[in-house]
Amino acid sequence: MTDRARWPSSLASDRLPSSPVLKYYCYQATVSFGFFSPIFTLFLLDRGLDYTAIASLSVLYAVLTVVGEIPTGYVGDRLGRRASLLLSSAFMTLSILGFAVVRSYAGLAALYVLWTLSTVFRSGTDDAWLYDALDAERDADRFAHVRGRGQSVRQAVTVVTMLAGGVLYSVRPTLPFVASGILNGAGVVVLLTLPKNRQFASERRGDRETFAVLDALPVLREQLTRPSLRWFVAYAALFFGVVAAADTYVQPISTDTLGVPVASMGLLYAAFAGVSAVTSYYAGAVQDRLGVDGAVLAVPLVLGVALVAPLLWPLLALPTFFILKGSRSLLHPIVTHHVNDEVESVGRATVLSAASMAYALVKLPLYLLGGAVADTASALVAVGVLGGVFLAGIAVVRALASPVERARDG
Repeated sequence: MTDRARWPSSLASDRLPSSPVLKYYCYQATVSFGFFSPIFTLFLLDRGLDYTAIASLSVLYAVLTVVGEIPTGYVGDRLGRRASLLLSSAFMTLSILGFAVVRSYAGLAALYVLWTLSTVFRSGTDDAWLYDALDAERDADRFAHVRGRGQSVRQAVTVVTMLAGGVLYSVRPTLPFVASGILNGAGVVVLLTLPKNRQFASERRGDRETFAVLDALPVLREQLTRPSLRWFVAYAALFFGVVAAADTYVQPISTDTLGVPVASMGLLYAAFAGVSAVTSYYAGAVQDRLGVDGAVLAVPLVLGVALVAPLLWPLLALPTFFILKGSRSLLHPIVTHHVNDEVESVGRATVLSAASMAYALVKLPLYLLGGAVADTASALVAVGVLGGVFLAGIAVVRALASPVERARDG
C-alpha cells in the first residue's frame, strides 16, 4: 500500500496540490471577465444598442452554444483536451480585444460568435482534462474539491479585476477590454505548459485510442438516455437556465430599484464574486455533508424562493442577487462531478459538452419569457416570474423521479 493510500481522506483533500493541479489553478486565474463584467451592459448601450438588441445577442450566443457543443466536445476528445483549451483562449482573447474597436451591431454579433466558440471549446473540456489528470494520479474522488477551488481562484482574481475595471472604465470605456484581453491571452501561455492528458486516458484504455466522429452519437445515446443521467441533466439544465435568465436583470434592478450608483456597480459585482469564491471553495465540503441528492435539492429550492421574495418586498432583491451568484458557483462543481462519475473516459468531453448543450437549450425560452415580462411589467416582476416557473419545474421533476436516486436504481 502506498503512502498516499494510507493518508486519511480529510488530510488527502488538504495536502499540497500536484504540478498539474497548480497549473490548472493558474489557468483558472486567466479565465476571468472581471475587468468588464460590471459595466458590460452599460458599454453595449454606449455603443448605441437598445435592450432588445442586447437580448438578441444573448439569444444568438445561446443558439450557437447549442449548435456548437457537440462538435467542439468531439474536438476535445479527438484532438486532445489541451488543443481544445488553446483554441478557446485564443478565440476569447480576440473577442475581448475586438470589443475595444468594434461599434456596429454586425461587428458585435461577429464578436459574439468568437465568444461562443471560445465558450463551447472550453465547456466540458477543462473538466474532462482535470478529471483525467486526477484519475491518472488515482485522485478522481478529489474532483469536486479541486474544481471548486479552481473556481475560487478565478473568482478571487475576478474580485480584484472588477474593482480595477470600474476605474479603467471611468478613464476610457475601452480600457477594461484591453486589460481583460491581456489577462485572457496569458491563459494561452499557461495552457502550453499543461501535459497532454490523452496519455492519461490511453493508460486506462490500452490500445483503444481511436474515437471517431461516428462513435460520438452512440456514446451520447448510451450515456444521456440512461436513468443515471437523464433526469439529472434535465434538472441541472433548469437550474442553470433560470440562473442565466435572472442574471440579465441584476444591473437594471440594482440601479433602478435599489438605487445603486452606476459608479459603484464594480464594487457590488466584486462583492458578488467574493461570495461566489467562498461558495465555490466549499463545494466539496457541501457535497460531503449533504450528498449530491441533498445539495441539488436544497440549493435550487432556496434560490427559487429567493427569486420570488422581491415581489413582496423589493429590497429583498439585494440578498437574492447574492444567493443567485453563490448558488451557481456552489452547485456547478457538484453537478459536474456527478456527471463525470457516470460516464467513461472515452467520450467524456463529448458527453459533458452535450450536457452543456442541454443547459444552453433551456435558456432560450427562459430568456424570451423574462424579456416579455420585463417589457410589459418590470425587471423585478420578470425575476419573480422566473422564480415561480423554477419552483414549479422543481416540483415536476421531483414528482417524476429524484435524479440522483434514479441514478442509483439504474
